[in-house]
Amino acid sequence: MSKEMPLQFLPFASSVDTGFWHKFSQLKLDVLCLKEEAVSLTGYFSNSTACGMPALFNVDSASFERSPGDLACPGLLINTNTREAFKEFDKARLLQEHGRTILRAITDGTALETPCLLNPFLLVTFADLKKYDFFYWFGFPALKQPSSVAALEPPQQLSEALSAGQIAQLESAVSAAGSPPAFLLQLLPEVSVLPLQRLGSAPPAGELLLAFCDPSADPQHPGWPLRNLLVLYWHHWGRDRPDVRVLCWRDVTRGGARSVGHSLILKLRLSHEDGGGSDVPPSVTGWERNERGKMGPRLVNLSSSMEPTLLASSAVDLNLKLMRWRLVPELELERMTSARCLLLGAGTLGCNVARALLGWGVRHITLIDNGVVSYSNPVRQSLFTFEDSVQRRPKAVAAAARLRDIFPGVVSEGVELCVPMPGHPVGAAEVGQVAADVHRLRQLVTEHDLLFLLMDSRESRWLPTVMGAAHQKVVINAALGFDSYLVMRHGSRPPGAAPPATDGVDRRQLIPGHQLGCYFCNDVVAPGNSVHDRTLDQQCTVSRPGVSMVAAGLAVELAAALLQHPQRDGAPVSPRSDGAEAATAGPLGSVPHSVRGFLGPLQQLTPATLAFPRCTACSGPVLAKYREEGEEFLLKVFNRSGYLEDLTGLTELQQLTEATELWELDNDPDDF
Repeated sequence: MSKEMPLQFLPFASSVDTGFWHKFSQLKLDVLCLKEEAVSLTGYFSNSTACGMPALFNVDSASFERSPGDLACPGLLINTNTREAFKEFDKARLLQEHGRTILRAITDGTALETPCLLNPFLLVTFADLKKYDFFYWFGFPALKQPSSVAALEPPQQLSEALSAGQIAQLESAVSAAGSPPAFLLQLLPEVSVLPLQRLGSAPPAGELLLAFCDPSADPQHPGWPLRNLLVLYWHHWGRDRPDVRVLCWRDVTRGGARSVGHSLILKLRLSHEDGGGSDVPPSVTGWERNERGKMGPRLVNLSSSMEPTLLASSAVDLNLKLMRWRLVPELELERMTSARCLLLGAGTLGCNVARALLGWGVRHITLIDNGVVSYSNPVRQSLFTFEDSVQRRPKAVAAAARLRDIFPGVVSEGVELCVPMPGHPVGAAEVGQVAADVHRLRQLVTEHDLLFLLMDSRESRWLPTVMGAAHQKVVINAALGFDSYLVMRHGSRPPGAAPPATDGVDRRQLIPGHQLGCYFCNDVVAPGNSVHDRTLDQQCTVSRPGVSMVAAGLAVELAAALLQHPQRDGAPVSPRSDGAEAATAGPLGSVPHSVRGFLGPLQQLTPATLAFPRCTACSGPVLAKYREEGEEFLLKVFNRSGYLEDLTGLTELQQLTEATELWELDNDPDDF
């Protein structure tokens, strides 16, 4: 007999699939946030390792859902929130705690029924999601009991120890048993596989081997799972039978040919010194060494391995998802990412609104404009460059292309379209083109969820306002003065609902969303040609440079607050300024009807106004005519001055007002 040699075990080498870190990143951002509770994982190894390869232990994206069993092992992921916490984490205590758990499963017999409990693992991590750095440290707890495991003979290959017939019987028996992670092997009177539970009873007659699926391919050393399996054997049989033969079952299939002959048979002798008594827990080892062979964590950076577009998409969402950690836990980001936004106007307001929408994670933006980039545009309109003005590129097309340059994940489209307007007559030769423009605009409105009205003139907002109300779309309006701005949401118009009744409404109470007015509800005249007989400064929107940025930001934030509100576009508002608006707040606060700001006095107001029953854009008669007559109705509006006033009753109202003024004049006491 050769001299006894201490047995050495080949440790696991962790292998982390890239998909695991992507899945973990999503979990961290969307579920874990700042929580540090342990997360259940499942890892796995294989006993079909090719010669010369390490004993790999794998985790992948499915590790968060896969159930332990067979060669799949239960594990825990403990994520720390800071790099300092990762460094200071008490890993020795964690390993000792899980060592006691393993020992408990051994002593109470649970591990006999569920052998995978002998091979748990730990994963401590810190994720820097801004740099895509992942620090991690695997632990594979192994009990140092018995204290001595010696090899009585050099390892013997299975092909040398058994005949070809016995090996064939062994292959068949293991396959029939489902290739359990650990089992007992009886060689006589015939080769048979016995469940590990037999360790809990008296040893059966005949020659018996302790067997396990071995992840090692080393010709001299068994894999790491044998350590805790020997503890199990020691507890149940080892004190009476310290000498044990072990089968390291290695089952490799290459090129369709199965090979098990390189499996090892070890002859071991176990011994233990109970110097500390039975109440003293055994020491535990198992933290993995890093690439340099030292006790320390590993680091992986995924930024170089990720496709740049996906990397940008993940980075865009990072700030938004961080909002949910502490500030707005109830934020529903999918409402933002799934929103389809139509921007009418690709000028100063349109460019700034589009940029702010990207910041909120909006993925679908369509811009409408009929202008081209001029030399005065790039300094004020943030999506254009000097080259765009040299080439006189269409504004909508250039802006959409620049959005894709900024973030390739956005679906942006630029549409060259002239929006027909009241007060701008349509000649016979233009009817076909106007009809095509109306049809295209209606199609775009129905395809989108939010409409942003960002045009220069008042009359250009009329048709989109009518369509937005008729098709129940969320409409956000923004308009600029020299040093003032207006941002407002249009009142919702439920399908088939009667015109909102505003007579008798208590203006001190909350105003429901469907009773709020639109951009035209405060007017008593229909929109007309606002650029006719106007000088250049009157035709252009001359405003202080910062006004558009303030208004654009407020418009997007108003839209975001509306989308996040439980009642969405039906969110009520309070006309009071005594704090009553708190009762109407959503996750992002209250949702005002309108915001009027003045840069001169640095003043901002949030008035709420009721829908006007005679409104020339959103009243019942206008919407009914639009639905019934379509383009025929629109041509009447474009070509006939006063048609909208007659339809809505404004003409009658003006006549009554004039008659009242005359009556008051006739009855003035000073006339007598």
